Amino acid sequence: MAQGAITFLLQIVVFPGFLFLVLAALFYEWLDRKFVARFQNRFGPLHTGPMGLLQPFADLVKLLSKEDIVPLAADKLLFSATPIFLATFPLLALFCVPIVENTALIAFEGDLIFVIFLSTLIIVSMFIGAWSSTSRFSTVGGVRACLQMLSYEIPMTVVMTGPVIVAKSLSLSKIVQWQSSGFWFVTTQPLGFCILSICLLAALQRIPFDIPKAETELVAGWATEFSGKKLALLKLAEDFELVLAGAIMTSLYLGGPSGFWFMPPFAWFMAKLTLCILILSNLRALFARFRIDQLIRGLWQYLIPLALFQIILVQLIPW
Repeated sequence: MAQGAITFLLQIVVFPGFLFLVLAALFYEWLDRKFVARFQNRFGPLHTGPMGLLQPFADLVKLLSKEDIVPLAADKLLFSATPIFLATFPLLALFCVPIVENTALIAFEGDLIFVIFLSTLIIVSMFIGAWSSTSRFSTVGGVRACLQMLSYEIPMTVVMTGPVIVAKSLSLSKIVQWQSSGFWFVTTQPLGFCILSICLLAALQRIPFDIPKAETELVAGWATEFSGKKLALLKLAEDFELVLAGAIMTSLYLGGPSGFWFMPPFAWFMAKLTLCILILSNLRALFARFRIDQLIRGLWQYLIPLALFQIILVQLIPW
C-alpha cells in the first residue's frame, strides 16, 4: 500500500506529472517559436543552448529576477492570485489526459467535463486579474476574453461530444481506450477535428484570435499590468495551455498514446502531440488578427451550425 502511494506521488511530481509537464511546456514553446519564425523568414531562438533550445527557460529565469510591481489601486489579493490560478488550472487538467498509457493519472467518468470546466476557469481568472488591476487596457482585454469564450466554447463543447457519443463515455481515458481497439476518430470525424482546432486556437488567444491581447490596441491586453514573477507564471501558464490544447486534440481524435507495436505508447503520444501543436502553430503563422465582431459573428454564424451538423452525422452513422 505504501509502495503504491510512493509510486503515485512520483508520477504526480516527476513523470508524467509536474516536472515532465514543465519541461514539455518549455520545449513546445521553443518548437512553436521556431516553427512560426521559419514561416516568417526568421531564425527564432538561436543562441541560448543548441539551436536556442534553452531560450524559453532563460526567459523564465529572467522574468523571475525582474521587479514585481503591483498597481497602487489594484486589489492586491486577486491580482496576486491570478497567475497562480492560471498556472494551476491547465496543469491540473493535464493530469486527466492519458500520456504514458491508456489511463490517465486522474481518471474518472466525467473527467472530460472537468477539463472543460477548468478551461472555463482559465478565462474567468483572466477576467478577474484584468478587473482587479483597475487598468483600462486590462479591463477591455478581460471583457474581450469573456466575449471570445462565450463564442468558441459552444462549438468546442458540441464537437467534443462526437467522440463521447461513439465511445459512450465522458472519460478521456475510456475514449482513448475505445480508439485503441478500433480506429482514430479523426478518420471518421474530420470536420469535428478541424472545428476543435479552430476553437482551441481561440481558447489559446493566439493569432488570428489574439483579440484580448492585441498589442497594437491594448498593449498586452488583460495581462498589461503583470510583471516579474507574476508575468513569469503567466508565460508558463500559456505554455501549459498550449500543451493542454494539443493533448485534448490527441486524446479525442488521434487515439492518445495508442499506436502500433514498433513504438512505445509514450512515444506515440509525443509524436501526435507534436503534430497537433505544429497544426496550431501553422494556423497562427498564416492568418492576421480578426476584429472582435468578426470573431463573434463567424463562430456563431458558421462554426456552431457546422458543429451541430457534425453531431447529426455522428448520430446517423451506425457504429
